[in-house]
Amino acid sequence: MTDPLAALDARFGPALRELPRRARITDRLVDKDVYRILVATLWVNVVLDPDDVGLEEDELEGLHDLINRYIADVLGAGENLSSCFRYLNGKAGEQAMRAAQLTEQHRDLLLYFASMILDPEGHRRWMAEISAQTERPGRPGR
Repeated sequence: MTDPLAALDARFGPALRELPRRARITDRLVDKDVYRILVATLWVNVVLDPDDVGLEEDELEGLHDLINRYIADVLGAGENLSSCFRYLNGKAGEQAMRAAQLTEQHRDLLLYFASMILDPEGHRRWMAEISAQTERPGRPGR
């Protein structure tokens, strides 16, 4: 029987190993801010369109686990996708995204996912409020 993480690593490992190279400052030093932005962006894109990268929706959990392993190798034990989004959602993350010159759309997308990941219940309430504010009179809710 094939290990599902090994199969995912064969497919996604090259891209995951490229991320720290792209965030490298020197041969041995990785800019952790840039790495967090890159790995969060990768995850957002995969979740938005898993078909585009040849994934079935039920494979997302395994890829999530695999990405977390790579993150821990680069950022240290205890670091994972959630901690990357938590960082990006804070003041230092906001500064990092500004320094990386992300477009407003890119930044907003990362923060939107941070909201979903870090506070799913609060995100649901927030989206319900937005939906209620954007409904037109006489038009049924979504």
